[in-house]
Amino acid sequence: SDKTFVWLQRNLTPRQQLDVTRLGIPGLYFQAEEKRVYPLGSLVSHVVGFTDLDNKGIAGIEDSFDDVLAGGRHPVQLSLDVRIQQILREELTRGISDFTGIGGAGIVLDARTGEILAMISLPDFDPNQVGTASPEQRFNRATLGIYEMGSTFKVFNTAMALDSGRIHLTDRFDVHPISIGRYIIHDFEPMNHPLSVPEIFMLSSNIGAARMAMEMGTDSQRSFLAKVGMLRPVSVELPEVGRPLYPADWKPINTMTIAFGHGIAVSPLHVVSGVAAMVNGGIMRPATLIRRGPDEVTDGQRVISPGTSNLMRELFRLVVQAGTGKAAEAPGYLVGGKTGTAEKTLAKGYSTNARLASFVGAFPINDPRYIVLVMVDEPKPNAHSYGFATGGWVAAPVVSRVVQRMAPLLGMAPAPNDSPEATKNELLMTVSATANAPE
Repeated sequence: SDKTFVWLQRNLTPRQQLDVTRLGIPGLYFQAEEKRVYPLGSLVSHVVGFTDLDNKGIAGIEDSFDDVLAGGRHPVQLSLDVRIQQILREELTRGISDFTGIGGAGIVLDARTGEILAMISLPDFDPNQVGTASPEQRFNRATLGIYEMGSTFKVFNTAMALDSGRIHLTDRFDVHPISIGRYIIHDFEPMNHPLSVPEIFMLSSNIGAARMAMEMGTDSQRSFLAKVGMLRPVSVELPEVGRPLYPADWKPINTMTIAFGHGIAVSPLHVVSGVAAMVNGGIMRPATLIRRGPDEVTDGQRVISPGTSNLMRELFRLVVQAGTGKAAEAPGYLVGGKTGTAEKTLAKGYSTNARLASFVGAFPINDPRYIVLVMVDEPKPNAHSYGFATGGWVAAPVVSRVVQRMAPLLGMAPAPNDSPEATKNELLMTVSATANAPE
Protein backbone atom coordinates (compact mmCIF):
# COMPACT_ATOMS: atom_id res chain seq x y z
CA SER A 1 0.00 0.00 0.00
CA ASP A 2 1.11 3.57 -0.62
CA LYS A 3 -0.51 4.63 2.69
CA THR A 4 1.55 5.49 5.74
CA PHE A 5 -0.67 3.29 7.91
CA VAL A 6 -3.80 1.17 7.72
CA TRP A 7 -6.49 0.82 10.38
CA LEU A 8 -6.92 -2.84 11.28
CA GLN A 9 -9.55 -2.58 13.99
CA ARG A 10 -11.17 0.16 16.05
CA ASN A 11 -12.74 0.04 19.50
CA LEU A 12 -10.62 -2.79 20.91
CA THR A 13 -11.38 -3.97 24.40
CA PRO A 14 -8.49 -3.90 26.92
CA ARG A 15 -8.34 -7.69 26.70
CA GLN A 16 -8.02 -7.59 22.91
CA GLN A 17 -5.23 -5.03 23.12
CA LEU A 18 -3.35 -7.23 25.58
CA ASP A 19 -3.72 -10.28 23.33
CA VAL A 20 -2.35 -8.36 20.31
CA THR A 21 0.57 -7.01 22.33
CA ARG A 22 1.50 -10.55 23.39
CA LEU A 23 1.81 -11.55 19.73
CA GLY A 24 4.97 -9.38 19.56
CA ILE A 25 4.45 -8.46 15.89
CA PRO A 26 6.56 -5.44 14.79
CA GLY A 27 4.71 -2.56 13.16
CA LEU A 28 1.48 -2.88 15.10
CA TYR A 29 0.56 0.27 17.03
CA PHE A 30 -2.34 1.41 19.17
CA GLN A 31 -4.04 4.80 19.03
CA ALA A 32 -6.11 5.98 21.97
CA GLU A 33 -9.49 7.42 20.93
CA GLU A 34 -12.53 8.90 22.62
CA LYS A 35 -15.97 7.47 22.00
CA ARG A 36 -19.33 9.01 22.82
CA VAL A 37 -21.51 6.97 25.15
CA TYR A 38 -25.14 7.92 25.71
CA PRO A 39 -26.26 6.56 29.10
CA LEU A 40 -29.88 7.70 28.61
CA GLY A 41 -30.13 5.96 25.24
CA SER A 42 -33.33 6.65 23.32
CA LEU A 43 -34.81 8.86 26.06
CA VAL A 44 -33.11 12.01 24.76
CA SER A 45 -32.03 10.84 21.31
CA HIS A 46 -33.68 13.57 19.21
CA VAL A 47 -32.43 16.36 21.47
CA VAL A 48 -28.87 15.23 22.22
CA GLY A 49 -28.32 13.74 18.76
CA PHE A 50 -25.15 11.78 17.99
CA THR A 51 -21.66 11.93 16.48
CA ASP A 52 -19.85 10.06 13.72
CA LEU A 53 -16.88 7.72 14.27
CA ASP A 54 -14.58 10.70 14.67
CA ASN A 55 -16.80 12.26 17.36
CA LYS A 56 -17.99 15.01 15.06
CA GLY A 57 -21.56 16.00 15.83
CA ILE A 58 -23.97 15.27 13.00
CA ALA A 59 -27.39 15.62 14.67
CA GLY A 60 -29.10 17.37 17.55
CA ILE A 61 -27.18 19.33 20.18
CA GLU A 62 -24.07 17.34 19.23
CA ASP A 63 -24.22 19.04 15.83
CA SER A 64 -25.27 22.52 16.98
CA PHE A 65 -22.58 22.73 19.67
CA ASP A 66 -19.89 20.61 18.02
CA ASP A 67 -17.22 23.31 18.37
CA VAL A 68 -18.04 23.87 22.03
CA LEU A 69 -18.16 20.17 22.90
CA ALA A 70 -14.96 19.26 21.05
CA GLY A 71 -12.47 17.77 23.49
CA GLY A 72 -15.05 17.56 26.25
CA ARG A 73 -13.72 20.59 28.10
CA HIS A 74 -16.80 22.81 27.84
CA PRO A 75 -19.99 21.10 28.97
CA VAL A 76 -23.38 22.31 27.74
CA GLN A 77 -26.17 22.20 30.31
CA LEU A 78 -29.55 21.50 28.79
CA SER A 79 -32.90 22.64 30.15
CA LEU A 80 -34.32 19.10 29.98
CA ASP A 81 -35.58 17.54 33.20
CA VAL A 82 -34.94 13.82 32.74
CA ARG A 83 -37.76 12.93 35.17
CA ILE A 84 -40.33 14.83 33.10
CA GLN A 85 -38.78 13.52 29.90
CA GLN A 86 -39.37 9.96 31.12
CA ILE A 87 -42.94 10.72 32.18
CA LEU A 88 -43.76 12.33 28.85
CA ARG A 89 -42.26 9.44 26.90
CA GLU A 90 -44.17 6.83 28.90
CA GLU A 91 -47.52 8.59 28.62
CA LEU A 92 -47.11 9.45 24.94
CA THR A 93 -46.19 5.83 24.23
CA ARG A 94 -49.33 4.73 26.04
CA GLY A 95 -51.46 7.21 24.09
CA ILE A 96 -50.08 6.05 20.76
CA SER A 97 -50.62 2.41 21.74
CA ASP A 98 -54.19 2.98 23.02
CA PHE A 99 -55.24 4.43 19.66
CA THR A 100 -52.88 2.46 17.38
CA GLY A 101 -51.09 5.57 16.12
CA ILE A 102 -48.01 5.50 13.91
CA GLY A 103 -46.08 8.00 16.01
CA GLY A 104 -46.34 11.20 17.98
CA ALA A 105 -44.67 14.13 19.65
CA GLY A 106 -44.75 15.75 23.06
CA ILE A 107 -43.28 18.93 24.54
CA VAL A 108 -43.22 20.50 28.02
CA LEU A 109 -42.23 24.19 28.04
CA ASP A 110 -41.66 26.65 30.88
CA ALA A 111 -44.19 29.39 30.08
CA ARG A 112 -42.13 32.06 31.83
CA THR A 113 -38.65 31.40 30.48
CA GLY A 114 -39.11 29.49 27.22
CA GLU A 115 -37.01 26.59 28.52
CA ILE A 116 -37.95 23.16 27.17
CA LEU A 117 -38.22 20.69 30.06
CA ALA A 118 -39.10 17.72 27.88
CA MET A 119 -39.24 16.95 24.16
CA ILE A 120 -40.20 13.55 22.77
CA SER A 121 -40.60 12.28 19.23
CA LEU A 122 -41.81 8.72 18.66
CA PRO A 123 -40.67 6.39 17.26
CA ASP A 124 -37.18 7.15 18.53
CA PHE A 125 -33.78 5.42 18.43
CA ASP A 126 -30.76 4.52 20.51
CA PRO A 127 -27.88 6.90 19.65
CA ASN A 128 -25.45 4.23 20.88
CA GLN A 129 -26.58 2.13 17.89
CA VAL A 130 -27.61 4.81 15.44
CA GLY A 131 -26.61 2.65 12.47
CA THR A 132 -29.66 0.46 13.10
CA ALA A 133 -32.10 3.39 13.19
CA SER A 134 -34.52 3.91 10.32
CA PRO A 135 -35.13 7.37 8.79
CA GLU A 136 -38.55 7.44 10.49
CA GLN A 137 -36.96 6.83 13.89
CA ARG A 138 -34.39 9.57 13.36
CA PHE A 139 -37.01 12.08 12.21
CA ASN A 140 -37.86 14.65 14.89
CA ARG A 141 -41.61 15.17 14.76
CA ALA A 142 -41.47 17.88 17.45
CA THR A 143 -39.30 20.37 15.53
CA LEU A 144 -38.69 19.11 12.00
CA GLY A 145 -42.17 17.75 11.35
CA ILE A 146 -44.49 20.32 9.72
CA TYR A 147 -48.20 19.65 10.18
CA GLU A 148 -51.57 21.28 9.81
CA MET A 149 -52.33 21.48 13.52
CA GLY A 150 -56.08 21.92 13.25
CA SER A 151 -58.12 23.67 15.92
CA THR A 152 -55.18 24.51 18.15
CA PHE A 153 -54.85 27.45 15.74
CA LYS A 154 -58.13 28.82 17.09
CA VAL A 155 -55.99 29.97 20.00
CA PHE A 156 -54.24 32.48 17.76
CA ASN A 157 -57.38 33.37 15.83
CA THR A 158 -59.25 34.19 19.04
CA ALA A 159 -56.36 36.09 20.63
CA MET A 160 -55.95 38.15 17.46
CA ALA A 161 -59.65 39.04 17.44
CA LEU A 162 -59.92 39.94 21.12
CA ASP A 163 -56.66 41.89 21.19
CA SER A 164 -57.79 44.04 18.27
CA GLY A 165 -60.70 45.45 20.27
CA ARG A 166 -62.92 44.94 17.25
CA ILE A 167 -64.40 41.65 18.52
CA HIS A 168 -65.62 41.07 22.07
CA LEU A 169 -66.52 38.04 24.16
CA THR A 170 -70.23 38.76 23.89
CA ASP A 171 -70.21 39.06 20.09
CA ARG A 172 -72.13 36.29 18.36
CA PHE A 173 -71.52 34.74 14.95
CA ASP A 174 -73.73 32.77 12.59
CA VAL A 175 -72.52 29.17 12.28
CA HIS A 176 -74.47 27.92 9.31
CA PRO A 177 -72.13 26.17 6.81
CA ILE A 178 -70.13 28.48 4.56
CA SER A 179 -69.95 27.76 0.82
CA ILE A 180 -67.09 29.39 -1.03
CA GLY A 181 -66.36 28.16 -4.54
CA ARG A 182 -66.19 24.36 -4.40
CA TYR A 183 -65.49 24.36 -0.67
CA ILE A 184 -67.92 24.01 2.21
CA ILE A 185 -66.83 24.86 5.75
CA HIS A 186 -68.84 22.95 8.34
CA ASP A 187 -68.65 22.01 12.01
CA PHE A 188 -68.10 18.57 13.50
CA GLU A 189 -71.29 19.05 15.52
CA PRO A 190 -73.65 21.52 13.75
CA MET A 191 -75.26 24.23 15.88
CA ASN A 192 -78.68 25.73 15.25
CA HIS A 193 -78.09 29.17 16.75
CA PRO A 194 -75.41 31.86 16.64
CA LEU A 195 -72.46 31.27 18.96
CA SER A 196 -70.64 33.70 21.21
CA VAL A 197 -66.85 33.91 21.14
CA PRO A 198 -66.50 31.69 24.25
CA GLU A 199 -68.83 29.11 22.69
CA ILE A 200 -66.90 29.13 19.42
CA PHE A 201 -63.71 28.42 21.36
CA MET A 202 -65.22 25.96 23.84
CA LEU A 203 -67.11 23.94 21.23
CA SER A 204 -64.37 24.38 18.60
CA SER A 205 -66.56 25.77 15.83
CA ASN A 206 -64.75 25.97 12.49
CA ILE A 207 -67.48 28.16 11.03
CA GLY A 208 -67.40 30.59 13.93
CA ALA A 209 -63.61 30.84 13.75
CA ALA A 210 -63.77 31.44 9.99
CA ARG A 211 -66.32 34.24 10.38
CA MET A 212 -64.20 35.88 13.08
CA ALA A 213 -61.16 35.73 10.79
CA MET A 214 -63.06 37.25 7.89
CA GLU A 215 -64.21 40.12 10.08
CA MET A 216 -60.57 40.74 11.04
CA GLY A 217 -59.33 40.45 7.45
CA THR A 218 -56.46 38.71 5.67
CA ASP A 219 -53.85 41.37 6.39
CA SER A 220 -54.54 41.31 10.12
CA GLN A 221 -54.37 37.52 10.21
CA ARG A 222 -51.11 37.29 8.32
CA SER A 223 -49.55 40.07 10.39
CA PHE A 224 -50.57 38.47 13.70
CA LEU A 225 -49.34 35.01 12.74
CA ALA A 226 -46.02 36.53 11.69
CA LYS A 227 -45.77 38.32 15.04
CA VAL A 228 -46.23 35.09 16.99
CA GLY A 229 -43.65 33.24 14.89
CA MET A 230 -45.88 31.03 12.76
CA LEU A 231 -44.37 32.13 9.43
CA ARG A 232 -40.69 31.42 10.17
CA PRO A 233 -38.66 28.49 11.52
CA VAL A 234 -38.39 28.27 15.30
CA SER A 235 -35.08 29.51 16.69
CA VAL A 236 -34.39 26.52 18.95
CA GLU A 237 -30.81 25.21 19.20
CA LEU A 238 -31.27 22.23 16.90
CA PRO A 239 -30.35 21.85 13.23
CA GLU A 240 -33.51 19.81 12.64
CA VAL A 241 -36.14 22.54 12.30
CA GLY A 242 -38.90 22.70 9.72
CA ARG A 243 -39.94 25.71 7.68
CA PRO A 244 -43.65 26.60 7.91
CA LEU A 245 -45.82 26.18 4.84
CA TYR A 246 -48.44 28.83 4.09
CA PRO A 247 -50.07 30.34 1.00
CA ALA A 248 -47.97 32.56 -1.20
CA ASP A 249 -51.24 34.05 -2.46
CA TRP A 250 -53.29 34.45 0.74
CA LYS A 251 -56.89 34.41 -0.50
CA PRO A 252 -60.16 34.73 1.47
CA ILE A 253 -60.59 30.95 1.50
CA ASN A 254 -57.13 30.67 3.06
CA THR A 255 -58.03 33.24 5.69
CA MET A 256 -61.07 31.16 6.65
CA THR A 257 -59.34 27.77 6.81
CA ILE A 258 -56.19 29.06 8.53
CA ALA A 259 -58.48 30.32 11.31
CA PHE A 260 -59.03 26.69 12.29
CA GLY A 261 -55.59 25.35 11.40
CA HIS A 262 -55.95 24.12 7.82
CA GLY A 263 -53.95 25.58 4.96
CA ILE A 264 -50.94 26.39 7.15
CA ALA A 265 -48.41 23.86 8.43
CA VAL A 266 -46.06 24.39 11.39
CA SER A 267 -44.14 22.26 13.88
CA PRO A 268 -45.51 21.30 17.31
CA LEU A 269 -42.84 23.55 18.84
CA HIS A 270 -44.29 26.51 16.91
CA VAL A 271 -47.63 25.90 18.61
CA VAL A 272 -46.14 25.48 22.10
CA SER A 273 -44.08 28.67 21.83
CA GLY A 274 -47.02 30.67 20.54
CA VAL A 275 -49.45 29.34 23.14
CA ALA A 276 -47.02 30.25 25.92
CA ALA A 277 -47.22 33.88 24.82
CA MET A 278 -51.01 33.76 24.69
CA VAL A 279 -51.34 32.77 28.36
CA ASN A 280 -48.20 34.07 30.12
CA GLY A 281 -49.24 37.72 30.03
CA GLY A 282 -48.59 38.25 26.33
CA ILE A 283 -44.79 37.94 26.09
CA MET A 284 -43.22 35.92 23.26
CA ARG A 285 -39.85 34.35 24.14
CA PRO A 286 -37.84 32.02 21.94
CA ALA A 287 -37.93 28.38 22.98
CA THR A 288 -34.58 27.11 24.22
CA LEU A 289 -32.96 23.80 25.10
CA ILE A 290 -30.23 25.55 27.10
CA ARG A 291 -30.76 26.05 30.81
CA ARG A 292 -31.23 29.71 31.74
CA GLY A 293 -30.33 31.40 34.98
CA PRO A 294 -32.72 34.06 36.37
CA ASP A 295 -30.59 36.80 34.83
CA GLU A 296 -30.38 35.03 31.46
CA VAL A 297 -34.08 34.97 30.58
CA THR A 298 -34.76 37.30 27.68
CA ASP A 299 -37.21 40.18 28.03
CA GLY A 300 -39.09 38.86 25.02
CA GLN A 301 -41.55 40.71 22.82
CA ARG A 302 -45.05 41.73 23.75
CA VAL A 303 -47.51 40.28 21.22
CA ILE A 304 -50.86 40.70 23.02
CA SER A 305 -51.97 42.81 25.97
CA PRO A 306 -52.06 41.44 29.54
CA GLY A 307 -55.84 41.83 29.46
CA THR A 308 -56.18 39.70 26.33
CA SER A 309 -53.89 37.08 27.84
CA ASN A 310 -56.11 36.95 30.91
CA LEU A 311 -59.15 36.37 28.71
CA MET A 312 -57.32 33.58 26.86
CA ARG A 313 -56.56 31.86 30.17
CA GLU A 314 -60.28 31.99 30.99
CA LEU A 315 -61.14 30.51 27.60
CA PHE A 316 -58.52 27.78 28.02
CA ARG A 317 -60.05 26.79 31.34
CA LEU A 318 -63.52 26.82 29.83
CA VAL A 319 -62.49 24.21 27.22
CA VAL A 320 -61.51 21.78 29.99
CA GLN A 321 -64.43 22.60 32.26
CA ALA A 322 -67.23 22.39 29.73
CA GLY A 323 -65.88 22.00 26.20
CA THR A 324 -63.99 19.57 23.99
CA GLY A 325 -61.08 19.10 26.40
CA LYS A 326 -62.80 17.66 29.49
CA ALA A 327 -60.48 14.63 29.48
CA ALA A 328 -57.52 16.93 30.21
CA GLU A 329 -58.88 17.70 33.68
CA ALA A 330 -56.28 16.83 36.32
CA PRO A 331 -57.73 16.60 39.85
CA GLY A 332 -55.98 19.09 42.09
CA TYR A 333 -54.60 21.21 39.26
CA LEU A 334 -56.17 23.94 37.17
CA VAL A 335 -55.59 22.81 33.58
CA GLY A 336 -56.72 24.79 30.57
CA GLY A 337 -56.10 24.10 26.91
CA LYS A 338 -57.32 23.58 23.38
CA THR A 339 -58.01 20.46 21.35
CA GLY A 340 -56.96 19.98 17.76
CA THR A 341 -57.97 17.40 15.15
CA ALA A 342 -56.76 17.76 11.57
CA GLU A 343 -57.15 15.56 8.53
CA LYS A 344 -53.76 14.80 6.97
CA THR A 345 -53.02 16.12 3.52
CA LEU A 346 -52.57 13.79 0.57
CA ALA A 347 -51.44 14.51 -2.97
CA LYS A 348 -54.99 15.33 -4.08
CA GLY A 349 -56.57 16.72 -0.93
CA TYR A 350 -57.32 15.52 2.58
CA SER A 351 -57.67 12.03 3.98
CA THR A 352 -60.75 11.31 6.06
CA ASN A 353 -59.09 8.23 7.55
CA ALA A 354 -55.72 9.71 8.54
CA ARG A 355 -55.60 12.52 11.06
CA LEU A 356 -53.51 14.26 13.68
CA ALA A 357 -54.98 14.48 17.17
CA SER A 358 -53.49 17.01 19.57
CA PHE A 359 -54.05 18.90 22.78
CA VAL A 360 -52.07 21.86 24.06
CA GLY A 361 -52.56 22.63 27.74
CA ALA A 362 -51.33 25.12 30.31
CA PHE A 363 -51.29 24.88 34.10
CA PRO A 364 -52.03 26.21 36.59
CA ILE A 365 -54.19 28.23 34.24
CA ASN A 366 -54.72 31.09 36.70
CA ASP A 367 -50.94 31.75 36.59
CA PRO A 368 -49.44 29.44 33.93
CA ARG A 369 -46.04 27.95 34.62
CA TYR A 370 -45.93 25.12 32.10
CA ILE A 371 -47.26 24.38 28.63
CA VAL A 372 -47.80 20.72 27.67
CA LEU A 373 -48.48 19.60 24.10
CA VAL A 374 -49.24 16.07 22.96
CA MET A 375 -49.77 15.05 19.33
CA VAL A 376 -50.60 11.56 18.07
CA ASP A 377 -50.15 10.76 14.39
CA GLU A 378 -52.92 8.74 12.68
CA PRO A 379 -54.83 7.51 15.76
CA LYS A 380 -57.66 5.03 15.24
CA PRO A 381 -60.82 4.77 17.33
CA ASN A 382 -60.73 2.13 20.05
CA ALA A 383 -63.35 0.17 21.96
CA HIS A 384 -63.72 2.90 24.57
CA SER A 385 -63.84 6.02 22.37
CA TYR A 386 -67.28 5.50 20.79
CA GLY A 387 -65.80 5.63 17.31
CA PHE A 388 -63.86 8.86 17.85
CA ALA A 389 -60.13 9.55 17.49
CA THR A 390 -60.14 13.31 18.06
CA GLY A 391 -57.80 15.47 20.11
CA GLY A 392 -60.22 15.43 23.03
CA TRP A 393 -60.30 11.63 23.12
CA VAL A 394 -56.71 10.85 22.16
CA ALA A 395 -54.37 13.61 23.36
CA ALA A 396 -56.20 15.34 26.21
CA PRO A 397 -56.03 12.29 28.55
CA VAL A 398 -52.28 12.05 27.93
CA VAL A 399 -51.82 15.67 29.00
CA SER A 400 -53.89 15.01 32.12
CA ARG A 401 -51.67 12.11 33.14
CA VAL A 402 -48.48 14.04 32.42
CA VAL A 403 -49.65 16.97 34.55
CA GLN A 404 -50.62 14.75 37.48
CA ARG A 405 -47.24 13.02 37.44
CA MET A 406 -44.93 15.97 36.78
CA ALA A 407 -46.50 18.61 39.03
CA PRO A 408 -45.59 16.98 42.38
CA LEU A 409 -42.01 16.51 41.19
CA LEU A 410 -41.81 20.27 40.60
CA GLY A 411 -43.07 21.06 44.09
CA MET A 412 -46.61 21.94 43.03
CA ALA A 413 -49.07 20.73 45.66
CA PRO A 414 -52.58 19.90 44.43
CA ALA A 415 -55.38 22.29 45.38
CA PRO A 416 -57.89 20.41 47.55
CA ASN A 417 -61.01 22.22 46.32
CA ASP A 418 -60.37 22.23 42.57
CA SER A 419 -63.59 20.62 41.40
CA PRO A 420 -65.44 21.68 38.26
CA GLU A 421 -68.24 23.01 40.45
CA ALA A 422 -65.87 25.02 42.64
CA THR A 423 -64.02 26.63 39.74
CA LYS A 424 -66.81 27.56 37.34
CA ASN A 425 -65.93 31.00 36.06
CA GLU A 426 -67.79 34.01 34.81
CA LEU A 427 -67.29 32.95 31.20
CA LEU A 428 -69.69 30.05 31.74
CA MET A 429 -72.35 32.56 32.71
CA THR A 430 -71.48 34.58 29.61
CA VAL A 431 -71.89 31.47 27.47
CA SER A 432 -75.22 30.62 29.10
CA ALA A 433 -76.53 34.15 28.69
CA THR A 434 -75.54 34.44 25.02
CA ALA A 435 -76.82 30.96 24.18
CA ASN A 436 -80.25 31.82 25.61
CA ALA A 437 -80.43 35.31 24.18
CA PRO A 438 -83.10 35.99 21.56
CA GLU A 439 -82.04 35.78 17.91
